[in-house]
Amino acid sequence: MRNMIPTMSKIAALVWVFAALSTTGCARIEDGETGVKLNFGKISDQPMRTGWHLINPITTQVEIWEVKTQELKEMANVPSSEGLISALDISVLYNIPAENAPLVRKMIGRDYREKVLEPYVRESIRNVVSGYMVKALFSEAGRAEIGQKMLAFLREKLEPRGIIIQDVLLRDVKLPQAFAASIEVKLRTEQEALQKEFELAKAKKDAEIEIARAQGVAKSNEIIAGSITESYLRYRWIESLRDGNTQVIYVPTEANLPIMEAERWSEAAGRKK
Repeated sequence: MRNMIPTMSKIAALVWVFAALSTTGCARIEDGETGVKLNFGKISDQPMRTGWHLINPITTQVEIWEVKTQELKEMANVPSSEGLISALDISVLYNIPAENAPLVRKMIGRDYREKVLEPYVRESIRNVVSGYMVKALFSEAGRAEIGQKMLAFLREKLEPRGIIIQDVLLRDVKLPQAFAASIEVKLRTEQEALQKEFELAKAKKDAEIEIARAQGVAKSNEIIAGSITESYLRYRWIESLRDGNTQVIYVPTEANLPIMEAERWSEAAGRKK
């Protein structure tokens, strides 16, 4: 009988350990995550940090929430201030910090993305973009301004609810076909105008070159003409007479001399008189 008492104690201890283990669970929270603990359905105000946590699965539940940066992609067709429809492809970068996860769970729930984030993003697109002309979407500065206004709108609406908006990116803009065609015509016209300006500048430069060349030729002729004197021409005539291969054509004058000699003899005769 005495031997049975220790045996019963061991059995009772094993039963107690088994019961304790059966009612104990573990929750693992990794980096970039946090845990929201619910005790009998009541949400704890303190988030659970990274690591292993022992919990009672009968009375406690742990929801795993991401605290890393997440992306929400949204595509929308929105009218401009002129009434033209443009297609926008937008990305919203956001996250829920660990300390905000219990607040978001209490105020909105785990489906906060569908309930709050997406509707406000769509509203920001409609409210902000509809106040701009289509050409603002075409320019880089216009898109940057639109992104900043959407960012300010979303932060005002969502950060009090615990959702942190990091940035708004306009990834793609599809302009109305009529406007895109007019932009292409404008760009083509500008390119043609630039081409005409280039051709005009080239023509002016070519004209300046031709004028400079003509001035050079004229100056050269002027120098050559100034160097040809009567004595030089007489010398060249006498040299040609010495060359047997030179053919000389005489023009009849009063003295049967070449014109230059005739003029010289005429002047000499006048002086003798």
